[in-house]
Amino acid sequence: MLERVTIDSAVATWFADKGWKPFDFQRDVWARMGAGESGLLHATTGAGKTLAVALGAWQALRGAPARGLMVLWVTPMRALAADTTRALTEALAGVQAQDKSAPQWSLGLRTGDTSSSQRASQSRKPPTLLVTTPESLSLLLSRENAREFFADLRCVVVDEWHELIGNKRGVQAQLALARLRRWRPGLLTWGMSATLGDLDAAKRALLGPRSRGALVEARLEKELVIDTLIPEAPERFPWAGHLGIRMAGKVVAEIEAHNSTLLFTNTRSQAELWRQHLLLLRPDWADLVAIHHGSLAQEERDAVERGLKEGALKAVVCTSSLDLGVDFLPVERVLQIGSPKGVARLLQRAGRSGHAPGRASRVTLAPSHSLELVESAAVQAAIRKGRIESRASPLAPLDVLAQHLVTVGLGGGFKPDDLLAEVRETVAYENLCDGNWRWCLDFVRQGGPTLRAYPDFRRVAPGPDGVWRVVDKRLALRHRLNIGAIVSDASVMVQYFPRGKKLGSVEESFIARMKPGDKFWFAGRLLELVAVRNLTAFVKKGAGSGATPRWMGGRMPLSTTLADEMVETLARAAAGEFPSPEMRAAKPLLQLQQRWSALPTPQTLLAETLKSREGWHLFLYPFAGRNAHLGLASLIAWRAAQVAPGTFSIAVNDYGFELLSGAPRDWAADLPRLIGARSLGETREEVIKSLNAAELARRRFRDIAQIAGLVVAGYPGERKSARQLQASSSLFYDVFRKYDPENALLRQAERELLEDELDVRRLHETLTRMNERRVAHIHLKRCSPLAFPLVAERFRESLSTESFNDRIERMLAQLNSAADA
Repeated sequence: MLERVTIDSAVATWFADKGWKPFDFQRDVWARMGAGESGLLHATTGAGKTLAVALGAWQALRGAPARGLMVLWVTPMRALAADTTRALTEALAGVQAQDKSAPQWSLGLRTGDTSSSQRASQSRKPPTLLVTTPESLSLLLSRENAREFFADLRCVVVDEWHELIGNKRGVQAQLALARLRRWRPGLLTWGMSATLGDLDAAKRALLGPRSRGALVEARLEKELVIDTLIPEAPERFPWAGHLGIRMAGKVVAEIEAHNSTLLFTNTRSQAELWRQHLLLLRPDWADLVAIHHGSLAQEERDAVERGLKEGALKAVVCTSSLDLGVDFLPVERVLQIGSPKGVARLLQRAGRSGHAPGRASRVTLAPSHSLELVESAAVQAAIRKGRIESRASPLAPLDVLAQHLVTVGLGGGFKPDDLLAEVRETVAYENLCDGNWRWCLDFVRQGGPTLRAYPDFRRVAPGPDGVWRVVDKRLALRHRLNIGAIVSDASVMVQYFPRGKKLGSVEESFIARMKPGDKFWFAGRLLELVAVRNLTAFVKKGAGSGATPRWMGGRMPLSTTLADEMVETLARAAAGEFPSPEMRAAKPLLQLQQRWSALPTPQTLLAETLKSREGWHLFLYPFAGRNAHLGLASLIAWRAAQVAPGTFSIAVNDYGFELLSGAPRDWAADLPRLIGARSLGETREEVIKSLNAAELARRRFRDIAQIAGLVVAGYPGERKSARQLQASSSLFYDVFRKYDPENALLRQAERELLEDELDVRRLHETLTRMNERRVAHIHLKRCSPLAFPLVAERFRESLSTESFNDRIERMLAQLNSAADA
């Protein structure tokens, strides 16, 4: 392909003026796009993917008159959309300046932040290239004249495809792409990604199950430096929860030594705490250290991003809100607080530094406890081996499909047979059965068998011509205002009293526990609550100390790839191999674990039992991640109760779980029956029985009901509270369970609970692997280093903060004394 590449003279001149030379992968993309071929480009962050695809589109289409919307550029985030628009504007202006005879492309940006006047202008005269998000694309598809609006479309680009492929927003994008390809056969489609494992599956999800397309990989020798801040005295008994704050001095020294640093944390609460602590150590950095996470107001995040681009900030404490490809050239260093929990996530974050071809990327891990030293060694080993997590498309989520039917019903209407064929051109719905399709049609037509008497659920109806359309203007407005697959948290806006600046949002449950005068940290500020009115928490500046909000769903489970590599790393330690600085620092802990118990290996399942004043303990270490361990612990406790009735306390972390029985238990004798493998179907049924699955599914159903349009978050200025949304969805849930138990959305809620929250497939695979391994049973005299964090986790759930700290200190003193004896 490269031999046939003829680079446009304007592109060649612009590159030469910049002192650049096109990479082979860029030339490859240009040739393939010029030949009308679609594909997926996989390259490291900062390698030049945007220029490859943007200039490929410009060269491929420059012979066509710049009339109407020709190129659609889809990004996962509003901030990334704005940044991409700036980058594309600069590149296209530079290239077009070299050849005045070439068609001059106009650029536009359309997201939730775009003003109504700008949207109206784009409708009258569409730009040549439009940058947008999946949600805004669906809104465009809901226009009555949508087909005419996209009549000149020649190319679609999906940026950061790895961020979309594994969730419902990616399914929404798949459905939108199928609609556009049906209208525009031969539509050029390209995706870009930086960190993906199974590239063929990713390409298939992008282009459709029956499309071949190209896979272009940029094989660039980009230097990546990964190292670890080693604690001066790594503890032998690690426990999660102190968030690595004891490493703050070393972190401050790293920030001091560089002009601009991103400090990544895994949760929003952790980000708030870290900024507080950095300013305690360096109060002179108050205007130089900022915070950035998804719960902050857009204006707050925009200001931080501008500060990064301009080099005005020394450091930004952030979460995954800055994972994606916003271009911050001044950033020299990336620090990761605690484990990244996944290989792809660390690579993505590392790419935030040295974000340009030829520049080295460097990420330094700051472990929050000693076992994360092992995780650090394991993630580096996985990267050397090229082991990166794969991401798979969700399969046939009917809530997204129901929403899409209403969207298409607004966007000119559809004939069911034609639309079914179109929907099956996506990986998400290629195996959609006729029964589920008919159910979705009935659901959007009359709400299904239980809601047919209510006009609000008669959203789409067939006309005399056989075309299904939305005819009720009120329902049309409601749908457009609530379109999308992002379900907002149960949140309260935080705003300065009485009509001041909006800072962002915190969870409703957090504010509900507070009274006026209470103080809390948010957006890097200490705030005092004044009043709560209409889902807005009015605040003023506070003084002294305060609480830190916690957000649900913040914990990330350890990925399978990293967990497997960690077990292999521990096995090498068991054989006496400590080759890296991280493993040498963790050596005292690991050697003590071997002395008192054993280390897990790929061939053995470590099972520890202990009799204490609390009762009879069982500790198992499958290394399957927190979510799978929660399901496993509940399942094994349920099985134990079938052997002999009893109640159990449960604690889980990413490495294993604990079961505690107050009554005598011979865990070793019962273990073969407790971990016995079953079929996947039998395992699913047992997990449902072992948990309060109905209540867990009820909570999951709320999100599904919102996406499917059963309940709506409200209208601008009239958003419903979390309690109202939960009450509305719970009513539907109860009605369906009683009168329509085969309702497809009920089944989806149960399936998502098992597959996403409890990870039942991984749970089943873990059970199978546990049975294939030799059980290494150790009867402990006292808590081992691996058991201690599980005991600490259980105490945290049952004790006050003060009592918990006292209990942990006493245990640590006793265990360290025994270890030194």
